[in-house]
Amino acid sequence: MTGPAGRGLLTGKVVVVTAAAGAGIGSAVARRCLDEGARVVLGDSHERRLGETRDKLSDLYPGRVWAIPCDVTDETGVGRLIGGAVSRYGRIDVLVNNAGLGGNRPVPQMSDEEWHLVLDVTLTGTFRCTRAALRQMIAQGGGGAVVNNASVLGWRAQAGQAHYAAAKAGVMAFTRCTALDVAGHGIRVNAVAPSLAAHPYLSRVISETELAELAGREAFGRAAQPWEVATVIAFLASDYASYLTGEVISVSSQHA
Repeated sequence: MTGPAGRGLLTGKVVVVTAAAGAGIGSAVARRCLDEGARVVLGDSHERRLGETRDKLSDLYPGRVWAIPCDVTDETGVGRLIGGAVSRYGRIDVLVNNAGLGGNRPVPQMSDEEWHLVLDVTLTGTFRCTRAALRQMIAQGGGGAVVNNASVLGWRAQAGQAHYAAAKAGVMAFTRCTALDVAGHGIRVNAVAPSLAAHPYLSRVISETELAELAGREAFGRAAQPWEVATVIAFLASDYASYLTGEVISVSSQHA
């Protein structure tokens, strides 16, 4: 299931989505934005999956999908993504920062390398992409929206997740502060905070027992589907959220 039919919420807008390949939230966001009438530029560091996602979506939405390989830890690559989107479609109206990296390691066993990698992808990558997109939006004359993918772990504790939780809490704080930095340009910056979004490969990084336990904590007794997170992101990207900025919207009942 991919969610309800589109209502044209993003018609005429150009949307850039990072970590947009595969079966998770990123590709669901890309499809939801296309359903809502946008032209979408996909970014991802996994070139094979990126090509597959591009081809699949291009078949469904001819002429409205473009893809550019991008590693968010590389400033040059981020520049190519934003610059390529502008070269292709003339402007950028929305950036969705979906790129993030997790792990499961207690702090006493965590290496500097593990800590830095999670923070670099999840928090600093969000900063790099946002900075590049904001510069472009301001150069265009202002207006636009940034939506960051945070996590309920930015609010609550979970063993083995100190690096990821710290990064996501940072994304939340970054969202609030950046919103004030660019409000004068008519640019909105918000975030979503999902808990557990189901996709076919989740069991590779989380045990079935833990998945069941986490799902059982949710009010609906199940994980969210990626499209359910994507619909909230599309709303925040749209003009329906014109007076929302600096907000973190929980897509979960586990925000405390």
